[in-house]
Amino acid sequence: MKKTAELPSLIVAALASFACTAVSLAQQADWPAPGATSGNSHYSSLAQINRSNAASLKESWRFDTGEAGGLETTPLVIDGVLYGLTPSKKVFAIDAATGRQIWKFDSGVKAPSASRGLNWWTSGKENRLLVGIANFLYAIDPATGKPIASFGTDGRIDLRENLGRPPESQSVSLNSPGVVYKDLIIVGSSLPESIPAPPGDIRAYDVRTGALRWSFHTIPHPGEPGYQTWSPDSWKTSGAANNWAGMALDAERGIVYVPTGSAVPDFYGAGRLGDDLYANTLLALDATTGKLLWHFQGVHHDIWDRDFPAPPILLTVRRNGKAIPAVAQTTKQGILFVFDRVSGKPIFPIEERPVLASDIPGEVAAKTQPYPSVPEAFAPQTVTEANLTNRTPAAHAWAVERLRQVRSDGPYVPLSVGKDTLVTPSFEGGAEWGGPASDPSTGVVYINANNYASLGMLISSASDLPGRATYLSQCSVCHGDHRQGEPPAFPSLNAVGKRLTAAQISDTIHHGKGRMPPFPIEGRQLNDLLSYLETTESSLEKPPSEQQGETSSAEKSQQKPDGQYTITGYRRFLDPDGYPATATPWGSLNAIDLNTGKYLWKLPLGQYPELAAQGLPDTGSENYGGPIVTAGGLLFIAATNFDHKIRAFDKTTGKLLWESTMPFAGNATPVTYMVHGKQYIAIAAGGSSMNPRGPTGGVYIAFALP
Repeated sequence: MKKTAELPSLIVAALASFACTAVSLAQQADWPAPGATSGNSHYSSLAQINRSNAASLKESWRFDTGEAGGLETTPLVIDGVLYGLTPSKKVFAIDAATGRQIWKFDSGVKAPSASRGLNWWTSGKENRLLVGIANFLYAIDPATGKPIASFGTDGRIDLRENLGRPPESQSVSLNSPGVVYKDLIIVGSSLPESIPAPPGDIRAYDVRTGALRWSFHTIPHPGEPGYQTWSPDSWKTSGAANNWAGMALDAERGIVYVPTGSAVPDFYGAGRLGDDLYANTLLALDATTGKLLWHFQGVHHDIWDRDFPAPPILLTVRRNGKAIPAVAQTTKQGILFVFDRVSGKPIFPIEERPVLASDIPGEVAAKTQPYPSVPEAFAPQTVTEANLTNRTPAAHAWAVERLRQVRSDGPYVPLSVGKDTLVTPSFEGGAEWGGPASDPSTGVVYINANNYASLGMLISSASDLPGRATYLSQCSVCHGDHRQGEPPAFPSLNAVGKRLTAAQISDTIHHGKGRMPPFPIEGRQLNDLLSYLETTESSLEKPPSEQQGETSSAEKSQQKPDGQYTITGYRRFLDPDGYPATATPWGSLNAIDLNTGKYLWKLPLGQYPELAAQGLPDTGSENYGGPIVTAGGLLFIAATNFDHKIRAFDKTTGKLLWESTMPFAGNATPVTYMVHGKQYIAIAAGGSSMNPRGPTGGVYIAFALP
C-alpha cells in the first residue's frame, strides 16, 4: 500500500495523464486541417464506423447554403463546430451534430471561383480562422464570425502587394488554403495562365498582425540560385510558377513542402528558355525562414501545363527494414514521385529519359524528363488502337480513324501548329487537386485519377484584328482560337455580345467565374477585346476540327522566331456521343504500397448513369476531390462528376461497402469527426465548374449510423 504522503502526487500524475488523454481524444474527434493533419494524411483514427456497419450509414443532417455555383471545399471541424464556405465564399459556422447555423460572414468581396478550404490557428488561448477570399486573406474570430481588426488592415491583407510589381495591375487569388506553422500562415496563390501574370512567390505572414515575414521567389531574381535556368529578364516579364494546389508541413522538423505549377505562357516557352526552376517543382523550405532546403523539378521547361496538381502527402515507409520519413507527390502525368522528406533523396530511382524536340520557331524543349522506376504509372501514358473505346463498334471505328489523324507519340510530345497532338493523361490529369490519402500504419497511399486524353494544337497569335491578339493570348486556352469553346466545359463565345452586355463581360473578366481566374485587362486593351467579342465569326476562321491538314502557307508566313503561339483550347479526345474515345476505365481509384511500390488493387471509380442503365456500370468517370481513410478499415470518396455518389470501400481489398446518391456531385474531399460520442462523415456537395453536365448548388451533407 502506498504511503498517504504519496497520494497527492499520484493524483496529480493521474489527472495529468487524464488531461493528456482528453486532449488526444479531442484532437482525434476533430478535423482541424484541410488534409486532417498538416502532412495531408487524409486519415482519421476514428473507428465507430467500420467495415462491419458501414452499410447502415444514413443521412444525419443537411445544411443548404442557399446558393448555386458549386463547391470544392473541405471544411474544418473543431470542438463540435463545422466551418465552411458557400459557393460565393461566405464563411459560416454550423453545429457539426445538427447542421444548425451559428453564424455567417459576408466579406462583400465578389469571389465567384471555388474555394477548397480554410485554415485554423490556435495559441491555446486564442483561435483564428484564416481564409482566402479573392485577393484577400482574412483572419476571422471563430467565436463570432467577425474579422479580427488587428490583422492587416481591418482584418485582412491584400495578396497583390509585396510582389515587386504594381499591386493594382496584378491578378491574384487564394483558392486553396495554405499551412499554419507556429505563428505563421504560409500561402501560395492562384494566377492567370497567360502573360501578364504575377510571379508565384511563396509567402509567410504573421498570423497575429498580417505582416509579411518571408518570401521565396519561384522565378529567381538575379544572383539567386536557379536564375541561370531562365531567360535573363524572366523574373521581370514571366509569371506564375505558383503554388495553387496547397502545401504540406512537417511541423516536427519545421519543413514546408510546396509543389508549384508551370510558368506562363503555359504552352509556349520561347520567352523563358531553360529548365525554368522553380516551376513544376516540389520545394522543401525552412518554414521559419523560407530558405530552400532541397528541390525536385518534375517537368523541365513545361509546355504542357503539367502543374503539380495537389498537396504532397507525408507518410512513413519501410525499406530494407528501415523506417523512412517520406513525402509523396502526385502528378497530372499519372506518375508518383516519392522522396526522403529530410534529404530529398528519391525512395525509388528516378531516371532522365530523352524526349522529342519542338519544331515551333523560337521554342527549345527540354531534352529529357524525369521518370520514377516504381511505382508504375497510375494513369495510361500512351494511346494506341489497342486501347481505344469499345463502348460501341461505331465509336471504336471513329476513334481509330481519328487517332490516325493526330500525333500520338507518347508523353512529353511538344504541340505542333496545324496538327493535333494527343496528350495523355489529359490536361485535367492523372491526379488532380483533391490529393491522395494514406494510412500511417501501413504506408499505403490511395490515389484517384482521370484516365482520358486531350487534344492540343498551337496557333500563331499574331493578328491584325484589334482585340483578337488579346483574345488569343488570354482567352483561347479555354474558349478556343475561334471562340468555339468546348461545351459544356467551356462555353462558346461566338455572339456572346448578344447574350451579355459589355458591362457583364467586363465584370466576368475582372472578377473571374468558375474555373476562369480574374484578368487585369483595362483601357484600350479591354475595349478592343470587347469589340472583338461583339463581332461575328469570320468566314476565314475555321475551327480546329476542320484543320486536319499540314501547316498552311498563311500559318507558315506567321512562324517567326520572335512570334507568339498559343493553344487552340483545352479539347478532350471524345467520341461523337461525347464520351471519352479511349478505353475504360475513364476514372480509377488506386491503392499503392509505398513500402514496395506495388499496387494492392485498382478499380474503376464513377459511373455515367445512362451507360449504367445500358449495362455498362464500370466505366469510371472524371472525378475531382480526394479520398479519406479511417482506422475503421474504410476509404471514403465522392469526387465523381456524373453519378453524384459518395462511396465507402474496404481499404484493404477495394470492395464497395456503401454508397449514397446526393443532389449534386461531391467535387470535394469529405471529412470525418466525432461529436457527443457519435462519428459523422460530411461532404460538400454542390458540383463545380469541373462538372459542366450537372446542376450546381451548395449543400453540406453529414452521414452517421442510425
